[in-house]
Amino acid sequence: MANIKSAKKRIKVTQTKTLRNQMIKSALKTMIKKFEVSLENNDVNSASDEFCRITKALDMAASKGILHKNKAARKKSRLALKLNKAQA
Repeated sequence: MANIKSAKKRIKVTQTKTLRNQMIKSALKTMIKKFEVSLENNDVNSASDEFCRITKALDMAASKGILHKNKAARKKSRLALKLNKAQA
């Protein structure tokens, strides 16, 4: 355990940021699962709505540094491929 006041504060700040990052990552995973379930049910309209939300959330996560920008781009690309395949 840290003894210095600034080190104690850094521990608290790190814990807070870690929780925030975990919440955002968990929400992203949930959105992606909903998207894939709607694709399995051949519900292309709700899948396209979910895709728009996922795209925005991935961009926000990448801009906040929660995800790497290339990982966000890769996820968007793969989800877009799935959506286009379902629409065809």
